[in-house]
Amino acid sequence: MNKAGVSFETVKAGLMKDEAFQKEYERLRPRYEAIEQIIKARKEQHITQSELAKRVGTQKSNISRLESGSYNPSLDFLIKVVHCLGKEVKIQII
Repeated sequence: MNKAGVSFETVKAGLMKDEAFQKEYERLRPRYEAIEQIIKARKEQHITQSELAKRVGTQKSNISRLESGSYNPSLDFLIKVVHCLGKEVKIQII
């Protein structure tokens, strides 16, 4: 079955031709990779944003904003969230 519309990869490929877009995409890459890993860990544990918020001792809205990318968390908050998921933070500077 054919789906209507354009795939994300097609749109991304077009946008990546713009140098300014490409620079901003690369600048934000670490943030979105971290968010992706947090969401994956939460879903693998079958817990809701509300449950994670309880574990962290924060509001669900803070977890929602973190996962949507609209919130730039402190490193301490990020570490707390990750530890509440039973994971560790590894920062690598290359």
